[in-house]
Amino acid sequence: MAETAYVPRLRTQYDEQIRKGLTEQFGYKNVMQLPKLEKIVLNMGVGEAVNDTKKVKAAAADLERIAGQKPIITHARKSIAGFKVRENMPLGVKVTLRKTRMYEFLDRLVNIALPRVRDFRGLNPNSFDGRGNYAMGIKEHLIFPEINYDQIDQVWGMDIVICTTAKTDDEARALLKAFNLPFRQ
Repeated sequence: MAETAYVPRLRTQYDEQIRKGLTEQFGYKNVMQLPKLEKIVLNMGVGEAVNDTKKVKAAAADLERIAGQKPIITHARKSIAGFKVRENMPLGVKVTLRKTRMYEFLDRLVNIALPRVRDFRGLNPNSFDGRGNYAMGIKEHLIFPEINYDQIDQVWGMDIVICTTAKTDDEARALLKAFNLPFRQ
């Protein structure tokens, strides 16, 4: 008896609907030309780590709960006296999501986390980098359901970068709109 592999809901939606819509919109001749999600990178800079390195460990634990994957701790490359930063001092945490975890995270971000943002008016449609990648910032990591409000000691912001294989920003915008990312009008 063969086990069936778990396929995330957004991956199925991409395979069955989004690919067809993008082919009609941009007129791709080859299936390999279709833009697709490559990875999602989550990054938390912990500036308070200059005074207390335990804060990096707390941020890493929170990011691990959000991503479902162990993050790596990022270190300072060089010393900056004005910021009291020494070389190799831990300053933040990041995690790269691919395949199943990437689609699961995007699903939670769009359907659960972003609607919980206070005074949310939509994502900035101009935050593309010219090569089809989208970057956004979140002020509070509390919007994710995995974070228990009572158990955290500090609120951190985070950066989310969605990397696609799209060649232009228009292709990437169409791809992310198809995944229901709420862009501002």
